[in-house]
Amino acid sequence: MADEGKVLVIGTASADVRGWSSMPSVQGSSVPGIIRSGFGGVARNVAENLARLEVDTVLLTAVGDDASGEQILSHAAACHIDISHALIVDDARTGAYLALMDQQGKLSNAVDDMEIMSALTSAYFRAHADLFGQARIAFVDANLSPDAIGTVVELCTRYGVPLCADPASATLAQKLLPYLDQLYMVVPNHREAQVLCNDSIDPSDRDKAQGAASQLVRLGVENAIITLSEFGVVYADIETVGHIPALKTAIVDQTGASDALTAAIIFGLLEQIPLDECLRLGATAAALTLRTREIVRSDLSVELLYDELVI
Repeated sequence: MADEGKVLVIGTASADVRGWSSMPSVQGSSVPGIIRSGFGGVARNVAENLARLEVDTVLLTAVGDDASGEQILSHAAACHIDISHALIVDDARTGAYLALMDQQGKLSNAVDDMEIMSALTSAYFRAHADLFGQARIAFVDANLSPDAIGTVVELCTRYGVPLCADPASATLAQKLLPYLDQLYMVVPNHREAQVLCNDSIDPSDRDKAQGAASQLVRLGVENAIITLSEFGVVYADIETVGHIPALKTAIVDQTGASDALTAAIIFGLLEQIPLDECLRLGATAAALTLRTREIVRSDLSVELLYDELVI
């Protein structure tokens, strides 16, 4: 990994609407609760977390020429994310995500509209090849088209840029299968890992989950991290395999927690911190996010991360 350069974050940015029910849901009827809107998207979330951890970050994403797109980019710029290369698509709608959370803050149902991601074509990335040449590390989520993902992998390989990936969903995870041996890091949840490993994973079975992380390493991934929700995180590289228990914390909303974990791990890797310690940073960032209704904690900082760090 280069000693200098920005982090190149590639993928979704969306307008998110989330609702928390205050009582069990009733089929075909509304129930009282709380509704909030905000800015989301896996790549955008990772980029904001990195920027709040004082990491120079460039976001390559696409938004429509609408109010949501303008608000997303304005907020990102205010967080000191470089959005100068983001694509604004005429007569298109910005990505959107609609989620219903249960009384425990866990996702119950969701719908996403990420059609605009088709605008991030291979040609777009080739036109920005210089950004890959200047990057220290890159991150991509699998909402891109297969051709676009292939081009991102090709450019990272050409310029020797370590590439981290998030499958984003079990449905999209298969897009990463051709490139596992070219990934520096992959961060799936257990459902996404099942697709990548072609094997079932019980999140409560730590040994099985660690075996899946090791299998991803055998398939070529340098650093494999599998999130297991309340059962913590397992990880593996060529030398080690381990488990970090989930921190005991109040859960207000799970949205964005895994993106905070990913960003904190990347932060640690940039600081040349050993992988197991990076995972502790990640688990701490995730726990901080779980305690708030914010998709990314607005008060996240390096100081807060280390103040809350569990040894």
